[in-house]
Amino acid sequence: MAGLWSGQGVLRRKPIEHIEEGGTAEQLTRTLGLWQLTAIGVGGIIGAGIFTLAGTVANGTAGPAVLISFLIAGVASAAAAFSYAEFAGLIPKAGSAYTYGYAVLGELAGWFIGWDLLLEYTAIVAVVAIGISGYFNFLLGETGAELPNWMLGAPGTGDGHRIDLFAAILCLLIACLLNLGIKNAARFETVVVVLKVLVVLLVIGVGVFHIETANYNPFFPFGVSGAFTGAATVFFAVFGYDAMSTAAEESKDAQRHMPKAILYSLAISMVLYVLACLVLTGMQNYKDIDPESGFSTAFKSVGLGGLADVIAVGAIIGILTVMFTFMLGVTRVWFSMSRDGLLPKWFAKTHPTRHVPTRVTWIVGVASAAIAGFLPIGEAAELTNIGILLAFVVVCVAIIVLRYRRPDLPRTFRCPGMPFVPAIGVVFSIWLITFLAWHTWVRFAVWLLIGLVIYFAYSYRKSDLATSQNAGKEDGLR
Repeated sequence: MAGLWSGQGVLRRKPIEHIEEGGTAEQLTRTLGLWQLTAIGVGGIIGAGIFTLAGTVANGTAGPAVLISFLIAGVASAAAAFSYAEFAGLIPKAGSAYTYGYAVLGELAGWFIGWDLLLEYTAIVAVVAIGISGYFNFLLGETGAELPNWMLGAPGTGDGHRIDLFAAILCLLIACLLNLGIKNAARFETVVVVLKVLVVLLVIGVGVFHIETANYNPFFPFGVSGAFTGAATVFFAVFGYDAMSTAAEESKDAQRHMPKAILYSLAISMVLYVLACLVLTGMQNYKDIDPESGFSTAFKSVGLGGLADVIAVGAIIGILTVMFTFMLGVTRVWFSMSRDGLLPKWFAKTHPTRHVPTRVTWIVGVASAAIAGFLPIGEAAELTNIGILLAFVVVCVAIIVLRYRRPDLPRTFRCPGMPFVPAIGVVFSIWLITFLAWHTWVRFAVWLLIGLVIYFAYSYRKSDLATSQNAGKEDGLR
């Protein structure tokens, strides 16, 4: 039993130098530049946060202080972002939190977070697809088009609903896009992100001329506590760079570009969030803001119905990029775990010319399509929360441990305020976890139990580290 929990057992760590070298295993092609990486990060962060959550939190939780909610969440997210940035410059390989946990905290910790992210990221893709499907059906309704009820939603979400067909197809289309090769896929993502940012700037630029300062009073209608409660909700709109960091192995100069891309994407997104919140709560009294389509209704209320339709289209485009970023993330985590032998290496096989993990990409595409097609959005969303927060905890703890264990390692970026900044990320993430419903914990526990069975039945014996250890023992007996 002692051996199981030793450095030769579940606590064995993958040497950072070995991770950087990459060995002879399957490799991904380095084609992404700084601004393509930043676009992927912005694409993962800006989405439902501006187009949905801002109105929801303003209306029922924080009022005009939704601005403060985003700032609080942004500060907490930045604490984790600094930790991710240091790791991204230090270990420029696919896998993100999984790879960092494996290198610093040991194999079981790496497995734990990697297995967790496989579910969380896949569920996020499905949830976003369902959200886009709702906007799409709304726009079709505005044109007078009528579609059969059976294809408009998951079972139980409406009369005659059998499948959310558009959401399922969308997941498969994103998988197809990623399989075209990361360079082509990233170009598409960059163009769409630019369009999304232009829509947000249009909202801000036009909306600022319709602000009534009286709408900011009272600024804290639900008290200061309302702003903090709102922060727990909007926190899920200020990450995305974590999924982007899984593309480190596909960056041309990951050690320099990844830390910058992480921080740039969060900074750009936070500026846009703050300005958008100021416009939204200035245009309408918080009591009148529509929780589901805040900006569209706000612009209609000032006689700009045409622009409201543009915003609805922009919302679809904006949320689409979130699907891209998180499907990219889950496929790279799966690829990395398989390459390390924790899952069958069959999954790590890349396309001979496009050099992308086509097998896992199609599997994730089909899995997310099934979730999006047959689960109501509420049940699907419950799968997404806990894993991201636990990943933040692992990364923030690991960066503290590594700084003191290996201060000699060359770092292109150093997390400031060590150890206090990462500690803020840990505390805030744990605090937000306490807001999660009990059934979220039950589902997470079931998924973790399945993962532990797989780990001890297969991964513990088949991982590359286990194989090399066994080979060393055999050599010693000769």
